[in-house]
Amino acid sequence: MKRVRLVDVAEVAGVSTKTVSNVVHDYPHVAPELRRRVQAAIDKLGYRPNLTARRLVTGKTGMIALAIPEIDHPYFSELSRQIAEEAARRNYRVIIEQTLGKLEAEHAVLEDREAGLVDGIIFHPVSIGALSIAKLHHDTPLVLLGEGAMPATSDHVMIDNVAAAAEAVQFLLGQGRRRIAFLGVVEDDVTFSTDKRLLGYQQGLIEAGLDPDPGLVLSVQDFSSEASGEAVRAALERGVSIDGIVCRDDKFAAGALRACAAAGISVPDGIAVLGWDDTAIGKYTTPSLTSVAPDKSALASTALELLTERIDGFRGVGRHRIVPHGLTIRQSTPSVPSELPMPQGEPAVPSA
Repeated sequence: MKRVRLVDVAEVAGVSTKTVSNVVHDYPHVAPELRRRVQAAIDKLGYRPNLTARRLVTGKTGMIALAIPEIDHPYFSELSRQIAEEAARRNYRVIIEQTLGKLEAEHAVLEDREAGLVDGIIFHPVSIGALSIAKLHHDTPLVLLGEGAMPATSDHVMIDNVAAAAEAVQFLLGQGRRRIAFLGVVEDDVTFSTDKRLLGYQQGLIEAGLDPDPGLVLSVQDFSSEASGEAVRAALERGVSIDGIVCRDDKFAAGALRACAAAGISVPDGIAVLGWDDTAIGKYTTPSLTSVAPDKSALASTALELLTERIDGFRGVGRHRIVPHGLTIRQSTPSVPSELPMPQGEPAVPSA
């Protein structure tokens, strides 16, 4: 099929190629009627701007890359949508790249593979270290997400995972739970998320005057719901006394709910289960799932704000931003006792 050119759009719209170019590049000083005619011609012909030519004219492609570990993980799927919607509000389109947390794939994100194709990159690293990012990151504007490497030269956006985990433990303690398990630790886990959430879990117990019990930190074979459910089942069969579970994510929590049901244990009466990420999973489990809720909208808007500032010429040192988190309360934990103090600045909000 013949490629539609700028001149073809101009001919159909009855305007100059300069006018078409002004509309394509969203210049403000175009009469509404001319803009309407040009847009109608663009839609009719299916014209798509040549990114290389656009970059030569404006210095920008209007595209950004989003590099995430797993496209099909509920948290990254929902966050990707938030970022794409926020990018669209800023007149950017998003290319999504999956790294699977593999070091070579994460290196490739930074080794100029996107040079000339995108104006900037939002990147959630898992395996790569801060020094490698500092060495490999050159000209393309970059914003990092997550709990991993935080080089001083790069912008970084995250929630406070340690504080969120401690607050989750305090929430369950406030309901009278004393045998709270952490689900869980995966062998060869290279992510920083688990480490920080486990640290916060221990912090919450210690601040309440309780000694963390290693027997309540459950080992999980892999990152699947099936494996997390198996870890809970095995613990219960060993006779481990558990009255609450803080899970590293909602997938693990879904496995925990299934294991409790299979063992004939009522949730939340017997064991309260608390997930993490507040994904759509939590609305449809039985019972519905209480979950730590990162503000995904704030993550997306803050990342795009920092990235567009970089694209527009900011060259300062890295800026590290902590965005809010909360707790979405559903049926897998009891309602909040009236005497339970909420974490400062982060009120728990009951949700259907």
